Amino acid sequence: MTATRTTADAAAEPILELDDLGVVFTTESARVPAVRGVSLHVRPGETLALVGESGSGKSTVALAATGLLSGNAAVTGRAVIAGTDIVGAGEGGLAALRGRTVSMVFQEPATALDPLTRIGKQIAEVIRNHRDMSTKDAAARAVDLLRRVGIPEPDRRAAAYPFQLSGGQRQRVVIAMAIANDPALLIADEPTTALDVTVQAEILDLLRTLAAETGTGVLLVTHNMGVVADFADRVAVMYQGRIVETGPVEDVLLRPAHDYTRRLLAAVPRLTVAEAAKRAPAAEPDPDEAGGEPRPDEAPGGERDTVPVVDLRDVSVVFGRGKRAVRALDGVSLAVRPGETLGLVGESGSGKSTAARVALGLIPPTSGGVSLFGTDLARSRSRARRALRSGIGVVLQDPVASLDARMTVGECVAEPLRVHRRALSAQERRSRVAAVLDRVRLPGEIARRAPGELSGGQRQRVSLARALVLEPRLLVADEPTSALDVSVQESVLEVITELQDELGFACLFVSHDLAVVQHFARRVAVMRAGRIEELGHTGQTLLHPETDYTRRLLAAVPVPDPVVQRGRRAERLAALAAGTTEART
Repeated sequence: MTATRTTADAAAEPILELDDLGVVFTTESARVPAVRGVSLHVRPGETLALVGESGSGKSTVALAATGLLSGNAAVTGRAVIAGTDIVGAGEGGLAALRGRTVSMVFQEPATALDPLTRIGKQIAEVIRNHRDMSTKDAAARAVDLLRRVGIPEPDRRAAAYPFQLSGGQRQRVVIAMAIANDPALLIADEPTTALDVTVQAEILDLLRTLAAETGTGVLLVTHNMGVVADFADRVAVMYQGRIVETGPVEDVLLRPAHDYTRRLLAAVPRLTVAEAAKRAPAAEPDPDEAGGEPRPDEAPGGERDTVPVVDLRDVSVVFGRGKRAVRALDGVSLAVRPGETLGLVGESGSGKSTAARVALGLIPPTSGGVSLFGTDLARSRSRARRALRSGIGVVLQDPVASLDARMTVGECVAEPLRVHRRALSAQERRSRVAAVLDRVRLPGEIARRAPGELSGGQRQRVSLARALVLEPRLLVADEPTSALDVSVQESVLEVITELQDELGFACLFVSHDLAVVQHFARRVAVMRAGRIEELGHTGQTLLHPETDYTRRLLAAVPVPDPVVQRGRRAERLAALAAGTTEART
């Protein structure tokens, strides 16, 4: 995108201009400054990325620019969109701007879409709110918009409900709603965080094409530096509510001037496969490293340590019956050994989370066998299965949803003890909670606070503490870092690694972030359409993939280098074009 912008574009009047913007939130106990003296602009046809840690003020700036802050926020300075100062505009003027002049794409499409209303009707409603158009014409335009954003069979999908679409399709619907009235400015707040790498690449391609075709300016709020390198023209770095650095994407990412920007970039996990694979010859895989059984002489604890902590043997899972039956898993075999980390990767709908739930004993297999700590779950009684599950800790993607807001942090962490260690006294539970909070680098006083009072990184550490309070033999982590910024992600993974070294638990790590998996997992299983596509040592599988599918996954991962990423994007698009041409012939 940087290479195609013209001099006229660069000289155009900004569609968004923030001048000395400040935001202060008033609480019962204090006034909290969230944004201080922010000045930036976005011109037609360009993308400005706003990056920084959680709590830096990125999303607050985006909401202030559209007048969507809560009632306890006081805004100072100027926020001008297409000549209208948002700070001084009344609600009537703001309503006229939103959806027509400026639109937003949020991180989680599930919360942006009405689950009880059909997709086509939701898009048509956005159109008719701002245009004098008949119901029939609005419905026809909704179908055209679905086609434009790459939804297959748009006529049929217009009649679908949100739950009937995949995550990537729902995000495309949100984008269709955002561009329905040809806005001059699109604000995208973490639009690809929850998406797998191939869907993420498709969404970025879509946004890039739309901006080029319509001249729409884009303010992109993200913590993913690969996305910034792939999509942005300029970058503004926020720290503690202020802009500490701004400039062209190549300057900021390759030659950062501010120490905070350098620290932020140093925390980014980098996928080394693309360049390393071109230089290094493929090595013959070691049978042990590529997924075979460990040799007995390497088992530190004797024969017991050769038994997998969890073992799935030719497992299939079918939901529903007859023509509506969905095969979520199809002949999956994988094992996690004591003390190792197995990464489970693949696109949305590939079966990753289903496999993890089977391993937890939450979903019974339709066929095949599952053993936990050497015990066949199908042959064990319910009380025995409950005892086995006490040896498993679980960390989920969204700590907000997984922690009970009505409990204190201490009560949340102690809950597994109350269920599985009933003989412990209240004092013993408090002592164990304090010890495990210390292990995850949280102060003891945090036990008295509510989960809602903590940052995203702190909440995820609380989830980790709750998962480890029983000192489990297996930790199942399902997308535990995807919603975290890079520096917080690095610290959470560092804590998990240290605790794994200390406690020796095995880890089944489900993720769509291949760079994180490359740095964190010893072995990796690549899943596709319910099957294991590849399974082997992480270095071997990601450096020298055996299947075209794994190679396509790796090619879709953006790297935080604008120059390298530009070449990778060109290669990926050329490969897609060649594949499309071949399919047509």
